[in-house]
Amino acid sequence: MSDEIINKVANSGLINIDLEDFYPKVVLMEFDLKPFLWQELILKEKDFREQLKQHDWAQYQNKAVTIHCSADAIVPSWAYILVASHLQPFATHITYGKKETLLEELYSKTISELDITAYQDGRIIVKGCSDKAVPQSAYIKLIEKLQPVAKSIMYGEACSTVPLYKRK
Repeated sequence: MSDEIINKVANSGLINIDLEDFYPKVVLMEFDLKPFLWQELILKEKDFREQLKQHDWAQYQNKAVTIHCSADAIVPSWAYILVASHLQPFATHITYGKKETLLEELYSKTISELDITAYQDGRIIVKGCSDKAVPQSAYIKLIEKLQPVAKSIMYGEACSTVPLYKRK
């Protein structure tokens, strides 16, 4: 009798995908318009433009930035676009919304650029637990990308998976 321990999971041919590995490497930042509003309620164009000119845009260098307004104020669309025009020379990615929206966009971009040839006819397990916040939309985008080529897709850990898709 052999005392050798055999890793059956490693020898099973299953392909494990951990979406945490796709977490953006870039720093995520929010640009809130609230401090640029008069009494945190009204956008005064002249004052707003002046504040933007004085703002330190270098802090957004090589970062992904989302623009939003946390105040309950009516902000014209051009204000967000103007902020984006100031961010453009510095930020690697700019969007509108909260940080979760930014994370979803970055995941979507990464998954859309994923080379799926390695997953052709594969038996794939999409890891369920992660230490970082992986948006639900990333799992959906991944299934959308892989299902046309995969033999089967499961969710969870190799020892306990939930079947999601099996080619007939």
